[in-house]
Amino acid sequence: MSAQTRAEAAIAIARDWIGTPYRHQASAQGGGTDCLGLLRGIWRALYGCEPEAVPAYTPDWSEPDGQERLWRAAERHMRACAPATPIAPGEVLLFRMREGSVAKHLGLAARRGGAATFIHAYSGHGVVESPLSAPWRRRIVARFKLP
Repeated sequence: MSAQTRAEAAIAIARDWIGTPYRHQASAQGGGTDCLGLLRGIWRALYGCEPEAVPAYTPDWSEPDGQERLWRAAERHMRACAPATPIAPGEVLLFRMREGSVAKHLGLAARRGGAATFIHAYSGHGVVESPLSAPWRRRIVARFKLP
């Protein structure tokens, strides 16, 4: 499968999850998911298994000790994108929600009608496709290509 075909497949899979309610630590299409669970579901659909076992985590995971656990896990399984390159559909986006906090939100870059978007599971909203607006872009700390 080419990188472009894989990116298109990942976006199609993610869009099939839109409307799934938000549920912390879950990864069940239609039943509930968080942002990591959405990415795990995309991964399972593309590769047939989980990349690694995910330990239980709290909503404030990694904040008390400042460890970038999600970032390190992404680096273990995906290829980092050069920061200077434009964001491409199908890239996994890693966000830092507050300055000085650990990066702990994920989304999948997409496009809708020529506009940059991203698909993510967001507390209080479930899985949605949101505009990749300037405030969201400023929160991106790393981007990754699926293997």
